[in-house]
Amino acid sequence: MDFNQQIIDTFRENGGEVNSPVPFGRGLVLVHVPLKDGGVRVRPLAAIRDDGAWHVVGSAGGSPRNPAWVHGLRRADHVTIEVPGSPVESIEVAVTELTGAERDRLWSRFTAQSPAFEKYLETAEGRVFPIFRLTPDH
Repeated sequence: MDFNQQIIDTFRENGGEVNSPVPFGRGLVLVHVPLKDGGVRVRPLAAIRDDGAWHVVGSAGGSPRNPAWVHGLRRADHVTIEVPGSPVESIEVAVTELTGAERDRLWSRFTAQSPAFEKYLETAEGRVFPIFRLTPDH
């Protein structure tokens, strides 16, 4: 089974908690990323909840290139995400790419949550990892 699909299935079966194959706990959301062809691809992404919104970072494991889903979020005004809960809940969110001090503040939160994010800088060849705010539509 595909690694991402295994995480997606575990997320959905366990109310958003994923402890295997990687111990994410409840720190993920499933983002329904729009594709150029009109389709949608679901991506499990590390997330930080802050000020009523979820935030995701396009680290791509330290690759010098953005992950493909970044381009999909940049094209989208709104997407669906699945969030932890009993049961997992699907919600519509507005997409905003963060810049400047707000982006840097959230980057600090990501590196505090997982030191792996800081290590990713070593192989990113100077790429600044994009961070997106996903704000629920009310």
